Amino acid sequence: MPELPEMETYRRLLQDRIGGRTITATHVQREKTINLSPAEFDRVLLRNRITLVDRRAKHLLFHLESGHVLLLHLMLGGFLYYGSAEDKLERTAQVTLSFDQHLLYFHGLRLGYLHLLTAGQLDERLDSLGPEPLDPAFTLTRFTELLAEKRGVLKTTLVDQHWLSGIGNCYSDEICFDAQILPTRRIPELSTEEIQRLYQSMQNVLKEAIQFGGYMKPSLYRDDPLTGGFDDRCRVYDRGGEPCPRCGQAIVQSKLSSRKVFACTNCQH
Repeated sequence: MPELPEMETYRRLLQDRIGGRTITATHVQREKTINLSPAEFDRVLLRNRITLVDRRAKHLLFHLESGHVLLLHLMLGGFLYYGSAEDKLERTAQVTLSFDQHLLYFHGLRLGYLHLLTAGQLDERLDSLGPEPLDPAFTLTRFTELLAEKRGVLKTTLVDQHWLSGIGNCYSDEICFDAQILPTRRIPELSTEEIQRLYQSMQNVLKEAIQFGGYMKPSLYRDDPLTGGFDDRCRVYDRGGEPCPRCGQAIVQSKLSSRKVFACTNCQH
Protein backbone atom coordinates (compact mmCIF):
# COMPACT_ATOMS: atom_id res chain seq x y z
CA MET A 1 0.00 0.00 0.00
CA PRO A 2 1.34 3.48 -0.83
CA GLU A 3 2.56 5.39 2.20
CA LEU A 4 3.75 8.96 2.78
CA PRO A 5 6.88 8.78 0.55
CA GLU A 6 4.98 7.21 -2.36
CA MET A 7 2.23 9.81 -2.24
CA GLU A 8 4.73 12.63 -1.81
CA THR A 9 6.54 11.38 -4.92
CA TYR A 10 3.28 11.41 -6.85
CA ARG A 11 2.51 14.89 -5.53
CA ARG A 12 5.79 16.38 -6.68
CA LEU A 13 5.78 14.75 -10.09
CA LEU A 14 2.12 15.51 -10.81
CA GLN A 15 2.34 19.12 -9.65
CA ASP A 16 4.97 19.64 -12.36
CA ARG A 17 2.83 17.92 -15.01
CA ILE A 18 -0.78 18.87 -14.35
CA GLY A 19 -0.59 21.80 -11.95
CA GLY A 20 -2.31 24.71 -13.70
CA ARG A 21 -3.76 22.51 -16.45
CA THR A 22 -7.41 22.15 -17.37
CA ILE A 23 -9.36 18.87 -17.38
CA THR A 24 -10.66 18.35 -20.92
CA ALA A 25 -12.46 15.01 -20.47
CA THR A 26 -13.31 12.39 -17.84
CA HIS A 27 -14.04 8.69 -18.07
CA VAL A 28 -15.38 6.57 -15.20
CA GLN A 29 -15.07 2.82 -15.74
CA ARG A 30 -16.07 1.87 -12.19
CA GLU A 31 -18.78 4.04 -10.65
CA LYS A 32 -18.11 2.77 -7.10
CA THR A 33 -14.68 4.43 -7.21
CA ILE A 34 -16.28 7.90 -7.16
CA ASN A 35 -18.91 9.41 -4.86
CA LEU A 36 -21.15 10.99 -7.51
CA SER A 37 -22.83 9.82 -10.67
CA PRO A 38 -20.41 9.81 -13.64
CA ALA A 39 -22.53 12.55 -15.27
CA GLU A 40 -22.27 14.85 -12.21
CA PHE A 41 -18.57 14.01 -11.80
CA ASP A 42 -17.98 15.01 -15.42
CA ARG A 43 -20.11 18.16 -15.13
CA VAL A 44 -18.05 19.55 -12.23
CA LEU A 45 -14.64 18.50 -13.55
CA LEU A 46 -14.94 19.36 -17.24
CA ARG A 47 -13.01 22.58 -18.05
CA ASN A 48 -12.04 22.87 -14.38
CA ARG A 49 -8.40 23.74 -13.74
CA ILE A 50 -6.08 21.94 -11.31
CA THR A 51 -4.67 24.76 -9.17
CA LEU A 52 -2.58 22.61 -6.83
CA VAL A 53 -1.64 18.97 -6.25
CA ASP A 54 -1.23 18.50 -2.51
CA ARG A 55 -0.86 15.64 -0.04
CA ARG A 56 -2.16 14.81 3.42
CA ALA A 57 -0.83 11.59 4.97
CA LYS A 58 -1.53 8.80 2.44
CA HIS A 59 -4.03 10.93 0.51
CA LEU A 60 -3.47 12.97 -2.63
CA LEU A 61 -5.49 16.17 -3.01
CA PHE A 62 -6.22 17.73 -6.40
CA HIS A 63 -7.40 21.30 -5.72
CA LEU A 64 -9.68 22.70 -8.42
CA GLU A 65 -10.34 26.25 -9.56
CA SER A 66 -14.02 25.79 -8.64
CA GLY A 67 -13.05 25.32 -4.99
CA HIS A 68 -13.71 21.58 -5.04
CA VAL A 69 -11.05 19.01 -4.20
CA LEU A 70 -10.52 15.53 -5.61
CA LEU A 71 -9.46 13.32 -2.71
CA LEU A 72 -7.54 10.18 -3.71
CA HIS A 73 -6.73 7.22 -1.49
CA LEU A 74 -5.09 4.37 -3.39
CA MET A 75 -5.49 1.79 -0.62
CA LEU A 76 -4.10 -1.68 -1.44
CA GLY A 77 -3.14 -2.18 -5.10
CA GLY A 78 -3.82 1.32 -6.40
CA PHE A 79 -1.37 3.28 -8.54
CA LEU A 80 -1.28 6.09 -11.10
CA TYR A 81 -0.02 6.38 -14.66
CA TYR A 82 0.38 9.59 -16.70
CA GLY A 83 0.83 9.43 -20.44
CA SER A 84 -0.82 9.51 -23.84
CA ALA A 85 -3.52 7.26 -25.22
CA GLU A 86 -0.81 5.46 -27.19
CA ASP A 87 1.50 4.56 -24.29
CA LYS A 88 -1.18 3.64 -21.75
CA LEU A 89 -0.79 0.45 -19.72
CA GLU A 90 -2.49 -2.79 -20.71
CA ARG A 91 -4.74 -2.55 -17.66
CA THR A 92 -8.20 -1.17 -17.02
CA ALA A 93 -8.26 2.23 -15.35
CA GLN A 94 -11.16 2.81 -12.98
CA VAL A 95 -11.07 6.56 -13.69
CA THR A 96 -9.27 8.61 -16.36
CA LEU A 97 -8.80 12.38 -16.46
CA SER A 98 -7.71 13.96 -19.74
CA PHE A 99 -5.53 17.04 -20.14
CA ASP A 100 -5.67 17.50 -23.92
CA GLN A 101 -3.24 14.88 -25.30
CA HIS A 102 -2.12 13.62 -21.89
CA LEU A 103 -4.18 11.45 -19.56
CA LEU A 104 -3.96 10.57 -15.88
CA TYR A 105 -5.01 6.96 -15.31
CA PHE A 106 -6.19 5.77 -11.89
CA HIS A 107 -5.48 2.04 -11.71
CA GLY A 108 -6.25 -0.65 -9.14
CA LEU A 109 -8.92 1.30 -7.26
CA ARG A 110 -10.98 -1.73 -6.23
CA LEU A 111 -10.53 -0.71 -2.60
CA GLY A 112 -9.38 2.86 -3.14
CA TYR A 113 -11.44 5.88 -4.12
CA LEU A 114 -11.43 9.24 -5.90
CA HIS A 115 -14.03 11.48 -4.26
CA LEU A 116 -15.06 14.98 -5.30
CA LEU A 117 -15.56 17.11 -2.18
CA THR A 118 -16.14 20.68 -1.12
CA ALA A 119 -13.53 22.32 1.10
CA GLY A 120 -15.76 21.77 4.13
CA GLN A 121 -16.31 18.11 3.32
CA LEU A 122 -12.55 17.66 2.89
CA ASP A 123 -11.79 19.15 6.31
CA GLU A 124 -14.36 16.86 7.88
CA ARG A 125 -12.96 13.80 6.10
CA LEU A 126 -9.36 14.44 7.16
CA ASP A 127 -10.07 15.79 10.63
CA SER A 128 -9.34 12.51 12.43
CA LEU A 129 -5.82 12.12 11.01
CA GLY A 130 -2.87 12.43 13.36
CA PRO A 131 0.08 14.79 12.84
CA GLU A 132 2.53 14.26 9.98
CA PRO A 133 5.96 12.94 10.99
CA LEU A 134 7.85 15.39 8.72
CA ASP A 135 5.88 18.46 9.76
CA PRO A 136 8.37 20.96 11.28
CA ALA A 137 5.93 21.34 14.19
CA PHE A 138 6.24 17.62 14.94
CA THR A 139 9.24 17.85 17.24
CA LEU A 140 10.96 15.26 19.40
CA THR A 141 9.15 16.78 22.38
CA ARG A 142 5.77 16.32 20.70
CA PHE A 143 6.66 12.76 19.66
CA THR A 144 7.66 11.92 23.23
CA GLU A 145 4.41 13.40 24.58
CA LEU A 146 2.34 11.31 22.16
CA LEU A 147 4.23 8.12 23.02
CA ALA A 148 3.65 8.74 26.72
CA GLU A 149 -0.09 8.29 26.07
CA LYS A 150 0.36 4.83 24.51
CA ARG A 151 0.71 1.41 26.14
CA GLY A 152 0.65 -0.87 23.11
CA VAL A 153 3.14 -2.36 20.67
CA LEU A 154 5.41 -0.02 18.71
CA LYS A 155 4.52 -1.16 15.18
CA THR A 156 0.78 -1.10 15.85
CA THR A 157 1.12 2.45 17.14
CA LEU A 158 3.28 3.72 14.28
CA VAL A 159 0.75 2.59 11.67
CA ASP A 160 -2.25 4.07 13.50
CA GLN A 161 -3.29 6.93 11.18
CA HIS A 162 -5.28 8.63 13.94
CA TRP A 163 -2.16 8.81 16.10
CA LEU A 164 0.46 9.62 13.45
CA SER A 165 -0.41 9.82 9.76
CA GLY A 166 1.46 8.55 6.72
CA ILE A 167 3.42 5.54 8.01
CA GLY A 168 2.36 1.99 7.13
CA ASN A 169 3.80 -1.52 7.06
CA CYS A 170 6.94 -0.79 5.06
CA TYR A 171 8.23 2.32 6.79
CA SER A 172 7.31 1.24 10.32
CA ASP A 173 9.67 -1.73 9.86
CA GLU A 174 12.35 0.35 8.12
CA ILE A 175 12.26 3.01 10.86
CA CYS A 176 12.52 0.42 13.63
CA PHE A 177 15.43 -1.27 11.87
CA ASP A 178 17.28 2.02 11.47
CA ALA A 179 16.71 2.76 15.17
CA GLN A 180 17.82 -0.80 16.14
CA ILE A 181 14.54 -1.38 17.99
CA LEU A 182 12.26 -4.37 17.49
CA PRO A 183 8.85 -3.29 16.13
CA THR A 184 7.23 -5.74 18.58
CA ARG A 185 8.50 -3.83 21.65
CA ARG A 186 5.90 -2.36 23.98
CA ILE A 187 6.06 1.42 24.14
CA PRO A 188 6.34 1.82 27.96
CA GLU A 189 9.58 -0.23 27.78
CA LEU A 190 11.33 2.30 25.53
CA SER A 191 14.08 4.36 27.10
CA THR A 192 14.54 8.09 26.50
CA GLU A 193 17.56 7.32 24.30
CA GLU A 194 15.57 4.78 22.26
CA ILE A 195 12.77 7.30 21.72
CA GLN A 196 15.33 9.83 20.48
CA ARG A 197 16.75 7.24 18.07
CA LEU A 198 13.28 6.33 16.87
CA TYR A 199 12.41 9.96 16.16
CA GLN A 200 15.64 10.58 14.27
CA SER A 201 15.24 7.36 12.27
CA MET A 202 11.72 8.42 11.34
CA GLN A 203 13.07 11.66 9.90
CA ASN A 204 15.98 9.99 8.12
CA VAL A 205 14.12 7.03 6.61
CA LEU A 206 11.13 9.00 5.33
CA LYS A 207 13.32 11.72 3.81
CA GLU A 208 15.56 9.14 2.13
CA ALA A 209 12.50 7.28 0.80
CA ILE A 210 11.12 10.50 -0.68
CA GLN A 211 14.50 11.32 -2.22
CA PHE A 212 14.52 7.95 -3.99
CA GLY A 213 10.86 7.90 -5.05
CA GLY A 214 9.35 5.49 -2.51
CA TYR A 215 9.25 1.71 -2.78
CA MET A 216 6.34 1.16 -5.19
CA LYS A 217 7.66 0.01 -8.55
CA PRO A 218 5.06 1.01 -11.21
CA SER A 219 6.45 4.09 -12.99
CA LEU A 220 4.27 7.17 -13.07
CA TYR A 221 5.15 7.87 -16.69
CA ARG A 222 7.29 6.45 -19.49
CA ASP A 223 11.03 6.69 -18.73
CA ASP A 224 10.26 7.78 -15.14
CA PRO A 225 13.69 7.57 -13.41
CA LEU A 226 12.44 8.20 -9.87
CA THR A 227 9.31 6.31 -8.83
CA GLY A 228 10.07 3.09 -6.92
CA GLY A 229 13.78 3.77 -6.46
CA PHE A 230 13.69 3.14 -2.71
CA ASP A 231 12.60 -0.49 -3.16
CA ASP A 232 16.21 -1.61 -3.67
CA ARG A 233 17.23 0.41 -0.61
CA CYS A 234 14.77 -1.24 1.82
CA ARG A 235 16.84 -2.89 4.56
CA VAL A 236 14.28 -5.31 6.01
CA TYR A 237 10.83 -4.84 4.49
CA ASP A 238 9.89 -7.83 2.32
CA ARG A 239 13.39 -9.24 2.90
CA GLY A 240 12.47 -12.25 5.04
CA GLY A 241 15.27 -14.84 5.07
CA GLU A 242 17.82 -12.50 3.49
CA PRO A 243 20.96 -11.50 5.44
CA CYS A 244 20.68 -8.41 7.59
CA PRO A 245 22.70 -5.58 5.95
CA ARG A 246 24.05 -4.63 9.39
CA CYS A 247 25.00 -7.94 11.04
CA GLY A 248 24.45 -10.67 8.43
CA GLN A 249 21.91 -12.73 10.38
CA ALA A 250 18.77 -13.75 8.50
CA ILE A 251 15.92 -11.25 8.63
CA VAL A 252 12.88 -12.73 10.37
CA GLN A 253 9.38 -12.43 8.97
CA SER A 254 6.54 -12.71 11.48
CA LYS A 255 2.97 -11.51 11.97
CA LEU A 256 1.44 -9.01 14.36
CA SER A 257 -2.34 -8.48 14.28
CA SER A 258 -2.48 -9.80 10.70
CA ARG A 259 0.30 -7.43 9.60
CA LYS A 260 3.63 -8.73 8.30
CA VAL A 261 6.63 -7.72 10.39
CA PHE A 262 10.24 -7.81 9.17
CA ALA A 263 13.12 -7.38 11.60
CA CYS A 264 16.58 -8.57 12.56
CA THR A 265 16.27 -10.25 15.94
CA ASN A 266 20.04 -10.07 16.40
CA CYS A 267 20.78 -6.33 16.07
CA GLN A 268 17.34 -4.97 16.91
CA HIS A 269 16.42 -5.10 20.59
